[in-house]
Amino acid sequence: MKILVVDDMPLMRHVLTNMLRKLHYDDIVEATNGEQAFLFMQQQHFDLVITDLHMPKLDGKSLLCRIRDDKLLSTTPVLMVTCEDSAQTVREIIAAKVSGFMIKPFSLNVLADQLKKIAKVAI
Repeated sequence: MKILVVDDMPLMRHVLTNMLRKLHYDDIVEATNGEQAFLFMQQQHFDLVITDLHMPKLDGKSLLCRIRDDKLLSTTPVLMVTCEDSAQTVREIIAAKVSGFMIKPFSLNVLADQLKKIAKVAI
């Protein structure tokens, strides 16, 4: 499974990448913002995008909307990661057809559970 990890904070990308590797996911590409991520997605195939919500240039929700509006990318699973726990924000992201949602801080088990849920839907 090829995974695109999108976050403007290098430490968070590092944490996510290490967690994914512990779960035996090794094909990982990192992007620093939504614009870069969308460009990468147009150049290569990803089985999953894990993105932060709040980022400069293009935030996670806008990235999700671009993915869902793109004919070739629309079925790509997107897992949103954020420290935002506003019910309104969560509803908006769910309405934008996010595949999964994790509130920071999260554990390895939470990530593993989200990946299993996304994999079941993809089958």
